[in-house]
Amino acid sequence: MHSAERQTVHRWSFIWAGALVALVGFTLLGVSISASGAWAEVGSFLGLSLFGWGGVVQAVNGTALLPAQAAVKESLLLGQPGFLLLGAVVWVAGWSLVALGIRRAPEPTGGPSPAAGAPLYPRLARYRDFYWSTLGAYGGGVLLAELVYIFLQTMLSSGVPSTELGIARDAGGGLAMPPTVAFGISLVGAAFVAFVSGFIGASRAQRLALPEATIGVFYLGLPVPILLTLMERIPALQLALGYRLREVTYVAGLIGRPELAYWLTFTGLVLALVLGINTGFIAAGSGRVDLKLGFELFVARRHVAVFRPSLLLGTLAVLMFGIIPPLLVYFIIRSAEAAVERTRIRALGMADPLAASEALHNLKLREQSPTMMMTALSVGGVGVGVMALIIVLSVMSGFEADLQKKILGTNAHVVVTRYAGDLPEYSKVMDTVGKVPGVEGQTPFIINQVMIASEGNVDAVIIKGIDPATVGEVTDLPKNILGGGSLDILHTPEKILSRGLDEESAPSEGGAGEDAGDDIIRRSGKPKKTPVLPGIIIGRELASQLRVVVGDRVNVVSPLGTELGPMGPLPKNRAFRVAAVFYSGMYEYDAKFVYILLKEAQDFFSVHGATGIELKVLDIDDARRIAGQVVKTLGGYPYRARDWGEMNKNLFSALRLEKLVMGIILSIIIIVAAGLIVATVIMLVLEKRKEISVLKALGVPDGGIVKIFLAEGLQIGVAGGVLGLFSGLSWCLFIEKVGIKLDPEVYYIPALPVRIEPLQTALAVVIAVLVTYLASIYPALKASSVEPVEGLKAE
Repeated sequence: MHSAERQTVHRWSFIWAGALVALVGFTLLGVSISASGAWAEVGSFLGLSLFGWGGVVQAVNGTALLPAQAAVKESLLLGQPGFLLLGAVVWVAGWSLVALGIRRAPEPTGGPSPAAGAPLYPRLARYRDFYWSTLGAYGGGVLLAELVYIFLQTMLSSGVPSTELGIARDAGGGLAMPPTVAFGISLVGAAFVAFVSGFIGASRAQRLALPEATIGVFYLGLPVPILLTLMERIPALQLALGYRLREVTYVAGLIGRPELAYWLTFTGLVLALVLGINTGFIAAGSGRVDLKLGFELFVARRHVAVFRPSLLLGTLAVLMFGIIPPLLVYFIIRSAEAAVERTRIRALGMADPLAASEALHNLKLREQSPTMMMTALSVGGVGVGVMALIIVLSVMSGFEADLQKKILGTNAHVVVTRYAGDLPEYSKVMDTVGKVPGVEGQTPFIINQVMIASEGNVDAVIIKGIDPATVGEVTDLPKNILGGGSLDILHTPEKILSRGLDEESAPSEGGAGEDAGDDIIRRSGKPKKTPVLPGIIIGRELASQLRVVVGDRVNVVSPLGTELGPMGPLPKNRAFRVAAVFYSGMYEYDAKFVYILLKEAQDFFSVHGATGIELKVLDIDDARRIAGQVVKTLGGYPYRARDWGEMNKNLFSALRLEKLVMGIILSIIIIVAAGLIVATVIMLVLEKRKEISVLKALGVPDGGIVKIFLAEGLQIGVAGGVLGLFSGLSWCLFIEKVGIKLDPEVYYIPALPVRIEPLQTALAVVIAVLVTYLASIYPALKASSVEPVEGLKAE
């Protein structure tokens, strides 16, 4: 009797010959294109054929392509016409040979089988190899999810245009949100759309429909991330789409690599689609929608018994104290218990052998089976992954928060300047900016680069003219003054204590004729009063480099302006006296920043007004929107406003990218644990084949079997995630309270910083649960394919 299934016949001689011929044709075409120098023109079209709609687009535009590329056609035909035509013919001939090498086997010639005319098995009777509606649901769902994300991100971040100041935030006329908050909401909304689309498609097909999912994702899902990636590389696309997608590109650029952000977002949407497909198959795979889980969860709990106190406490002890000590204690206790029990059974066997045999059987039943051991290892693996992810990300967030605090303690949240020139009308601008909702403080400033010199050294620094009355509303400079000093000392430089005599000190009248009055050896007589010099505030590291203390004189030299001297133009030079020393905790700031009065800076640099205005906002995550609102209030050009994220983009982008990559690397631990879960669930399927057959014989559908084994995998993930969460938070609190000491001279922090972010911590647990859920899908599907007869025929 012949098999009813038709097989594919591969004639490998044709296939290999066709591949070699096609390779020769490709080589001839390459030689022709290289000789004519047309790779730049045809490269984009060759690359387009590799992705998504590329083949369809080329088929539609094939006839219009040659007229549009007339120059290329002429260069190809005139340059190497023989290679071009021969290469095309050989290329087509090669693929024709490959096609001839793949054929269907002929229909069986035997007669019908004895079962001819019998009703077909119901699962096969309603089977269809391809569902166009499912393809539309999967592909359209991914595309719609991407468009929903772009629309929500643009709408929530930019808001609804309004003419009244602050209407977006106060009166509900717009939806302007911080970019990160808008990203979270947009991603959740888009993931929900993808999930629902996958659920509907799988419910319609009553199967996973992998071909439809693959085609839909590749042909309808890939074009959008590819377009966004090319937009970062091609200036023409950036010019055409950059303005419309500026909110999307801004959020993607926060990690420094926008392309990575686009593809991670696409991966997240595809993952949501996969979850929807699997959920839809489970809910409607049996032909009707069944969302009840009570019976399946009961069976799953009895199968694996993950939430046993002994397993949970033992795994938690391993996570908290390491592997060796808890295992040693465990094996010592178990060995002692087993020895005592076997001694008791041996003594019992002397009096009652039957009772001793029963007791020995019960002892063996209490011993852990290989499946139970695999379950414990799987729970521990997931717990270790979650714990490591929480600890590392919390420590990195602590470093990021400490760095952000120090940067924003020295710099403003928003800086308002002109595109060119100074800001002479800064007082009026401050009055206008003060009315913008969200602005908490503001102060004018003048900034320039100068040289500072002392008797011991010279260095290049950034000098900043400040207003002591308002600078404390924006920065932490008043709090950073060492020795209990105050910025008010800049207004009263005569109160600055000086050390020794200054160079300006001159001898008193009448002392020139005395023997000891030689000006070369020393000065005699009573010196004049020490001159009053304007005060300057320098950082602790700069004071160490210049070898000065409070009261010492320093000279500030500006290369931007000149003064006339006996020998011609000279750089501006002015003497200052060190009024105070500050310590910000950032080496770059403590070594490169100096502060003087705003009025002194105006006189020294001949500036009318200020360089700009520094602002402090209520919500630093909303600084970008507030900066845009400030510029809109000021009437736009020539004013501009930059937020702290833009001014320190490279630094914080590097930190975010490092945290993201570290999180991805540490997630591999959870993926390894997922492999253990796959092995554990497969072993459960092999152990429970008889039970699965009985359940299916009693009427449990395939979806119910899938639910049981998915619930078993999820129990492992949830248990490991909860244990990892508890142990990770415990270690973070230990590091925060007890501390891991660091050298402040090297790291500028006394201990290892820790910052527990709720969303980030919850995300680690969610990742663990999702990975374990995905890892349980394959074993669950294998369990659902067990037929009752196969499981019971050996019983």
